[in-house]
Amino acid sequence: MTGPEIQAQPDANWTNSWREFPWWLVAIVAFLVGIGLFVIFDPEVREAFLFIIPGIRLTLYITLVGFALALILGLLAGLGRISHNALIRNIAIFYVEFIRGVPTLVLILTLAFVLIPYITGLIGINNRDVSIELRAILALAIIYGAFLAEIFRAGIESIAKGQMEAARSLGMSYRQAMQYIILPQAVRNISPALGNDFIAMLKDSSLASVLAVRELTQRARLHAGSTFRFPESYLVLTFCYLTMTLILSLILRWYERRIGGDR
Repeated sequence: MTGPEIQAQPDANWTNSWREFPWWLVAIVAFLVGIGLFVIFDPEVREAFLFIIPGIRLTLYITLVGFALALILGLLAGLGRISHNALIRNIAIFYVEFIRGVPTLVLILTLAFVLIPYITGLIGINNRDVSIELRAILALAIIYGAFLAEIFRAGIESIAKGQMEAARSLGMSYRQAMQYIILPQAVRNISPALGNDFIAMLKDSSLASVLAVRELTQRARLHAGSTFRFPESYLVLTFCYLTMTLILSLILRWYERRIGGDR
């Protein structure tokens, strides 16, 4: 290798490093730092922050509980989508296609103020005993259960059919083969997609504000409406959501690289 070629190689590596550097992350962190400095030094922004931030607990609670329920619904619907029973399969497809065909906000309002009161009336529960927070959790769980159903279905179908046949030939029942052989592999394959949907639910939990649930978004709306400080209120709200989603996204990227290296 000649001298000029040796010199060109470090330059090319430096150029590639420059292009691949995560400038998007630097920009987001700079924005978050800027808002953080405003929170520290600007009394009006700090006042907005102190009013809004208690809503983070309810936001995380709605997201965690709602996603846990959505996982159960999604798994059941996903198994129903690949069921050999025509009735179960069509019920699962109806659920998935119905939910995917209606806007999320419309579904939240319909589930919270139409379906849940109707069901509570059927089983003899006073509609007022169902808190608005529980309605928001159930609505998000039902909505995201339909999207997770397709993820579970795709994950199960990604496993080679020979593995199910081998498990059955060893004397396992269909349920045992699905539980011990197919699902563990499928869940590993779809875990990044599940993580993305968790982040999406965290953001969509802001729609619970239309039910007057006092999570982050509703508290920001209340502060803006009472003080007329809209920039401070909504910049703080953006700061809160962006911080949470950035942290979760970085954790998810790390996990994807880890499981990618294990394969």
